Amino acid sequence: MKLRIHISVLCLSLFISFTAYSQSWVDSVERQGRQVFMPAEKYKWDWGQATFLNAVIHLYNSKAEPDKKIYLEYIQKAMELTYAVANGKHPNAIASGHGMAFLARITGDKKFLDKSNEIYADYLKIPRAPNGGVSHRAETIELWDDTVYMLSMFLLEMYRLTGDEKYIANFVLQFTVHNEKLTDERTGLWVHGWDADNIDYNDGCSIVGWPDKITRKSSQIWARGNAWIGMALADALNTVPRSSKYWKPLEKAFQNYISKVAPWQHTATGHWYQLVTLPDNPKNFEESSCTAMFSYAITMGLKMKILDKKKYQPLVDQSYKGLRALSIRDAGNGYLIPIRVSGGTCIGDENYYLTRPVTEGTGFGYGSFIMFGLAYEQYKGLRK
Repeated sequence: MKLRIHISVLCLSLFISFTAYSQSWVDSVERQGRQVFMPAEKYKWDWGQATFLNAVIHLYNSKAEPDKKIYLEYIQKAMELTYAVANGKHPNAIASGHGMAFLARITGDKKFLDKSNEIYADYLKIPRAPNGGVSHRAETIELWDDTVYMLSMFLLEMYRLTGDEKYIANFVLQFTVHNEKLTDERTGLWVHGWDADNIDYNDGCSIVGWPDKITRKSSQIWARGNAWIGMALADALNTVPRSSKYWKPLEKAFQNYISKVAPWQHTATGHWYQLVTLPDNPKNFEESSCTAMFSYAITMGLKMKILDKKKYQPLVDQSYKGLRALSIRDAGNGYLIPIRVSGGTCIGDENYYLTRPVTEGTGFGYGSFIMFGLAYEQYKGLRK
């Protein structure tokens, strides 16, 4: 473990020595994602793609009017081509719905509004746990931390479209009931899942028997699962008016969340580990998508001035440099690709998470890198 840390620190130190601190990598990652990895004609109605789509919307929102066109064209083409299959019958399907709601708001085209309303109607029919939590599985009732972010993208965009606080109320409810079932009492972070009954269900992806026989919770503090939560809370706070009755409870939850996750950053490299609270496990590894997501949440808290700058800015400074040094590959032609991304992950035991395939790219890899990098560069004044 110590050798691995020393090597990482040496690599990061060498990189910082030869690379200008303010050099942006965000646009090169975005172009690779949009032009090569996931052109609009390849968009599929699913959660990983939805995360990348959200990053494109963030870029659209960041640009002056003449420069918005390229991103709007991408979003519109992706949504047009998936219009017939678009639905909200599952949390991972709802995730892409924010593209329809965004287009309804920006273009005023009624067909996007109609589809957004259809997706919301589907959402209301998804099976629920006894506490009202949206089930991540249709065949059995399970609450997963992933669900909160997938729902948040759509519900927050529906609020931006309509101004109706019922969508905020829905988000707050889902965060609250998932928090109730998934919080680990020892660390204050979330386990990956909770099962509503005492019957183990084989979904073909998770390890059968993952729920504890008493608590029905899963056992591990998985990094990206927790990172989804931070992104959802940050986006909610950046959307909900401070005058809303929901603002203060969300702010308190967000600040508590950041205080629990921040101490687990490996400060020398700016990364977090796949299993957050087990940094000394020799099989554990630094994972880049969770690092970008945690760092996005912290950066947004700094931008909104609800986190202490002295305490938290050094973390995102190090993440921004560390991701470029250790978790981005130069693909040539001005393209950069996120690497050290843990692939799609269901629920399992410690060994399951520590032996997940480590890959590059992925919709959520590109999306999380872009959203963090963009937010950080705006915060630091590196972008207008």
